[in-house]
Formats: sequence, structure tokens, C-alpha cells
Amino acid sequence: MESLRIVLMGKDFELRLVSLVIRARELADDVVLLDLGSSDSTIEMANKVDCRVINHEGAILVPTLSQVLLGDEPTSCTLLIHVNNRFKLRDMPLLVNRARENWDVHMSFSSEATDNSNPQEIAYSDAEISHLAASISGLKALSNSDSSDTPLELDQELRVRVLHSKPAPKVQQRESLATASRFAQLFYWMLESRHPLLLFGIPGVVLFFVGYKLSGDVLDTFSEWNETSVGVGLAVIAVTLMGLFAMMVGLILYIMGKQVKQIQSQYNQWPKDE
Repeated sequence: MESLRIVLMGKDFELRLVSLVIRARELADDVVLLDLGSSDSTIEMANKVDCRVINHEGAILVPTLSQVLLGDEPTSCTLLIHVNNRFKLRDMPLLVNRARENWDVHMSFSSEATDNSNPQEIAYSDAEISHLAASISGLKALSNSDSSDTPLELDQELRVRVLHSKPAPKVQQRESLATASRFAQLFYWMLESRHPLLLFGIPGVVLFFVGYKLSGDVLDTFSEWNETSVGVGLAVIAVTLMGLFAMMVGLILYIMGKQVKQIQSQYNQWPKDE
């Protein structure tokens, strides 16, 4: 398998750097940080994790970046990733797979969702690079290009593919539990109640106690079983079971409410950029 070098390009992403480097090292043979002038601790964090740093203050254009990458002892395949708000850590394995597909040049330009133009006809000076996967011959061809050139002007013998990198579509979220149905609204309200033990537990205790007392006091007054005594007996049993059920519901809702709050607190602590 050909050796792969991943170059993380960007600036001021110190909070994401360590996780990106660790994941990149799992997928590639070499990981390099191409810093665009960070003002935070990005470079310091890179040094702590032994990640080599290349400082770049020039234009962020494909020909210029290719010259920088070509002058840094390139491996057989180089994958340049522009780390910005659009890039997510979960996208890295897909880009690595694209880089291992034996393309001489595989790159994408950041564009809007409504952009339907041909990316191969976009001049490098008008394009914002999203990712670039290139072989050594591909880097040489790109480094010799002018900023006003387009990918269509590359050597026809090179295997080239250029794509748009559009933002992820906004998927309409599923209907929330509180609006799914009236029963769901009631259930959600019960979960959000601060004291479900008060709403169901106390009535349940009262009903259970009443049913228990009636079972001993009322049923003992009947000397024989008839329709009246059977009806009263069933009513007493129903009241007792309703009280027991209400106590169980109150206890279950109380426990579920605690679990929901714990899950929400854990979710709020998850990193949003990864």
C-alpha cells in the first residue's frame, strides 16, 4: 500500500487539534500541520503531540499550496484537509479512501448549496480549497499551474477529479415527543414534572390504604356471597390495584425523569465541533 501523508491546514483550532492528529495517525503514515497564522495555542499543542508544523503566510491557492507540499519531502500520496467549520472529524476516513483511489489529483472546492457550476472550470484564484489528495506527479502539475488556470488545463494523462464541497443539507428534525399526540404530550408532561411522586405517589398511597381497609372492614360484614357482595368485593380489589398501580407509575416516572436529566446534562457536555 502506498504511503500516505495527511496535512491539516488551518488556524486557531487548538481545541480540535489533538483529536484530529490522533485520528489522522490511525489512517496515515505521517501527519503534518500546515498553520496559516494561528494566534492561539494551536502550534504549541502540535508540538506537545509531536506533530510537525509548517508555517504558511502566503496565498491559500491550490498552486501555492502544492508548491509548499512538494517542497516538504512528499510521500507517494498527500492528503490536504482544510480544517474549518464545515469539516467534521467523521469526514476524515472518507477523504482517506478518496486519497487511496489512485487519483493523481482529487480535490474539492468549498461552495454554496445552490452552486451548480462545473468545478473543473473554476479558476484557482476564485476557489477555496476544501481538500486535496494528490500524488507526486499531481503536485508537480498543480505547482506549475498559474492562479488563473483551471483544473481542465491539467495534463490529460493525469487522473483528475474535482468536486464541489457543499454544506450538509438541513434535515428536518423529527416531530418532538411533546407534539406527536395528546397522549405523548401528557407523557412528556409527566416526565417533566418535578415531583411525579406527589402527582401519582400520594394518590396511590391513599387509594391503596383505602382499598386495604375496605377489604377488611366492608367485606367482613357480608355473611353470604351474592351480586352485591361480589360487586363490592370487585370494587375494593379495583381500588387497591389502582392505588398500587399509581404508586408504581409515580416511582417509575420519578426514576425516568432523573435519567432524562442525566442524559441531557451529558449531551450538553459533548463537543459540538466533532
